[in-house]
Amino acid sequence: MTKHTRKELVLNPSYREMADHYHTIVMPARVRTPKDKANVENSVGILSTWIIAALRNVLCFTIDELNEEVWKKLDEFNNRPFTRKKGSRFSAFKEEEKFALSPLPDRPYKMSEWKTAKVRPDYHISVESMFYSVPYEYINRQVEVKRSDDLVEIFFNHMRIASHRRLYGKFGQLSTLRDHMPDHHQLFVDQTPEAAQNWAEGIGSATSNLIRYMLDAYPTEKQALHSIFSLKKLEQRYSKYEIERACKMGLSMTQRPTVKILQTILKNNKKSDAEQEQKRRAEDSGNAYGFTRGASYYGGKTTDE
Repeated sequence: MTKHTRKELVLNPSYREMADHYHTIVMPARVRTPKDKANVENSVGILSTWIIAALRNVLCFTIDELNEEVWKKLDEFNNRPFTRKKGSRFSAFKEEEKFALSPLPDRPYKMSEWKTAKVRPDYHISVESMFYSVPYEYINRQVEVKRSDDLVEIFFNHMRIASHRRLYGKFGQLSTLRDHMPDHHQLFVDQTPEAAQNWAEGIGSATSNLIRYMLDAYPTEKQALHSIFSLKKLEQRYSKYEIERACKMGLSMTQRPTVKILQTILKNNKKSDAEQEQKRRAEDSGNAYGFTRGASYYGGKTTDE
């Protein structure tokens, strides 16, 4: 018991979990109230003494031999007739208790350990130098961790928020679920050479050539994907046509185009397009207000001087 008062009963987490697994209720005796204890308490003491005393002169060389002798004495004890009433413990069990028993669960209870942990800024918790993710909304929150041989479960306010297969081996391993990541982290994780090439082909041939150049030219794939990710974010401000035109210009201007060069080209093109559009509107506006009087204005007539 973790806490037992008149108003509150708090069980050890592992003990409570075992009771829930077997669909039973724990009703501990009150402090200094021995009559609250069930009769089985006394029977356990009698049985232990009865078997130990009976086997005190029996010599066993293995644990299996000892268990076999214990089972024999246990059957003898259960079938031993009562002294004050008819029957035995085994017959009383069949007549009075067996009908009330429920079947055991399909799988036996597995012991687990509980601890508390604080969610790190990278939305992971540390369990024996292994790191497991939780939804990023729980950053800096205190959570409860249940550890079994093959599973790690994480709870917040008695509600399970994450579960992972338990990691073994080299320290520092991570178990990260995609659904636990913030949106911008998910976008970054989705960056692969194949995904980058598919995106570039949807823009145009010049963009595809530029992406292929980046993947081949950078020292590591991670650096290339980081630059490509920055290039893909430009699609939030510029159209596919503008990006394709900038890539084409960048490839024609230099043999080593970079994202910074493309950003400059896009800004200049945007500014140039805006100036041309303003000039065109001014010309259209001037033509709309100008007029010329032709012969039709005078009715096609002329006057001789």
